[in-house]
Amino acid sequence: QVQLVESGGGLVQAGGSLRLSCAASDRTFSRYTIGWFRQAPGKEREFVAAISTGGRETLASDSVRGRFAIHRDDAKNTVNLQMNSLKPPDTAGYYCAARETAYNGRVYLGEKDYDYWGQGTQVTVSS
Repeated sequence: QVQLVESGGGLVQAGGSLRLSCAASDRTFSRYTIGWFRQAPGKEREFVAAISTGGRETLASDSVRGRFAIHRDDAKNTVNLQMNSLKPPDTAGYYCAARETAYNGRVYLGEKDYDYWGQGTQVTVSS
């Protein structure tokens, strides 16, 4: 069972950048598709971005496409979410999630598609 730990959240002004990291404990990390989700107070959790095994496929939601980028480093068991041009609506708790896919190269958008979740890291964007 993989354990996920997010880091890198914080307070930033609008237009600024943050890089979130998701570190995993499993030596077979490369077998997992990794997704990032976020949840703002009073709102449902929403998909942000995902990356397949091998990094061959990535997907980002319409609201962050062109501003956020997802990358993985399997040697370090880490997936990073680079967030640029941040806006106040980006304020939320950010969660990474993992699904073991045995290198199928697919990305997934749904919460229910993922089996393991981290505890989250808070991102606050001030105007």
